[in-house]
Amino acid sequence: MSDDDFILKDLRDITKNKECWAENIDNVAAILDKEHSDSVKAKALWILGEMGLKHPAEIERYVDAIAGYLDDDNPKLRERSANAIGRIGRADKNLVLSYMGRLMEMRFDESENVRHAFVWACENIASNAPELFCEKLEIFLDMISDTSLKARIESPEIFRVVGKRKPECVKPYLEKLEWISQNDENSTVRIHSAGAVRITENALRKH
Repeated sequence: MSDDDFILKDLRDITKNKECWAENIDNVAAILDKEHSDSVKAKALWILGEMGLKHPAEIERYVDAIAGYLDDDNPKLRERSANAIGRIGRADKNLVLSYMGRLMEMRFDESENVRHAFVWACENIASNAPELFCEKLEIFLDMISDTSLKARIESPEIFRVVGKRKPECVKPYLEKLEWISQNDENSTVRIHSAGAVRITENALRKH
């Protein structure tokens, strides 16, 4: 086995044992500063995001290093960096506020997987901080027409997430989402759009 193979095995073992996450954050984060392969760094970024969701205070010192990979030449590392920012931001929005501008730019990324990761990351952050996206929902409406099917399928979900907590923010989009739920060519996009409408309308009735 190569050094990378050993490290990947260690990272997989760490991933499975959540009880050891807090004590291993420093070790995993150190991988980002060393000359490891992109596959090793991608795995480290993914785990750091999951660690950050569970232990946001302990991950705080490494958020800048994690976010640095949003600008990497390798789309897999950009994707995993976005994933991690989403998970960390889900736990504590304050840890990622200074990177939100850069994250929002990722909707223009040439990589379909990165654009999907962008939507997924925003959805994660919106779970506990929907107010951050009330003025940005037009972006996700546009992304329901993205060339990436994965991004298209994911995009209506942020309307569901925001609509549950801040239904008044989604209300202006209900007519368009209803139309998409009935007319989009993809059945999953239709289902997710219908779900967003249903959740938002239920929340509006309760408010």
